[in-house]
Amino acid sequence: MMRVLHVLDHSLPLHSGYTFRTRAILKGQQGLGIDVRCVTGQRQAANGAGGGPEVETIDGLTFVRTPGAPSGPPLWREWHEIGALADTIDRQCDAWQPDIVHAHSPALCGSAAARVCGRRALPFVYEIRAFWEDAAVGNMTGREGNMKYRLTRGLENQVVKAGDQVVTICNGLRNDLIARGVAADRIGVVPNGVDLSLFGKAQAPDPALRGELGLGDGPVIAFIGSFYDYEGLDTLIAAMPALVADHPDVRLLLVGGGPRTEALERQAGASPAADAIRFVGRVPHDQVPRYYALADIMAYPRKASRLTELVTPLKPLEAMAQHKIVAASAVGGHRELVEDGKTGVLFKPDSPAECAAAISRLLDSRDQWSAMIAAGEAHVRESHDWARNAQRYEKIYHALLARKDKNGDIAI
Repeated sequence: MMRVLHVLDHSLPLHSGYTFRTRAILKGQQGLGIDVRCVTGQRQAANGAGGGPEVETIDGLTFVRTPGAPSGPPLWREWHEIGALADTIDRQCDAWQPDIVHAHSPALCGSAAARVCGRRALPFVYEIRAFWEDAAVGNMTGREGNMKYRLTRGLENQVVKAGDQVVTICNGLRNDLIARGVAADRIGVVPNGVDLSLFGKAQAPDPALRGELGLGDGPVIAFIGSFYDYEGLDTLIAAMPALVADHPDVRLLLVGGGPRTEALERQAGASPAADAIRFVGRVPHDQVPRYYALADIMAYPRKASRLTELVTPLKPLEAMAQHKIVAASAVGGHRELVEDGKTGVLFKPDSPAECAAAISRLLDSRDQWSAMIAAGEAHVRESHDWARNAQRYEKIYHALLARKDKNGDIAI
């Protein structure tokens, strides 16, 4: 049985898009008979899961924790994080003898794995889910082009160079790496996917929940996710007066939370359409399908930025799997997922007027919804099912091991 050691920034029991993608990868690989184990860095504790056992088993998955917590000034702190994580990887390589080490961004994880794999001549896969310097800009915790931005990008380039195989989640990231000089045949794409065992069946709307939220009998536009600035929820709120003018009974349902929650609540409270906007807050992951069931249209108004142009989100795919109409801004990440007029509709980013007009047109053309919903669900099943993604990883792993057997080492 092939053994793959995954190296992660953080994992379950924390809930994030990162941890849910990781779970899907691991369960899919287990389903193919691959033996998987995970190592997490010190940020697992910093993110709120500190004080736990050294080894945790969650949902049938084994996670080995790196002791300690990040501390000290920048650069020094990151250097010691890399060293501590490398020590944990090293110990697991001795104890568990993996065939492949598969590190997932950020580059701190990749750097620690590269250090160990280089010394041990172990096959090394590095997966990039986003460029974290761009994510910091999108989260409003970093600035494009400053020293930290450049250093993070430089470390990423070093890790990519060290990887025997690089994996990205979308073509936007792959094309950016190619523009940096990385050979195209070294970069595979394993796209964001949906666990159809969790999201493949749409629930019927719950009338009691609808009444509790005061949604009335009209159409519901919804967003379910994290409230970061780059998500463009201020654009969606600003679109509501025009939408209400065209469709007086329309309601906007915002489920989730994040750094922009207070600002968005203030904006909504001052809007002429304030009475049509509902904030729910965060809900348990297993309750999310109940809120999808209330929505007629799922809206994803991401702002135009380097992050959103390069990276594909997961949420529109979940919405398609839940048999929902998708309206999304025409940033690069959305254009990879949504075929305008077929699997959803696209509108100009950063434009409340265009957002309102696109959603209004959808509400006026319900006769086209059945075909659009069917096309969206088929797209997810054909291209974004995690069972298929697991097979993509298996192919990458076998190719790496075959090259090692043939050459006595990994050759790219």
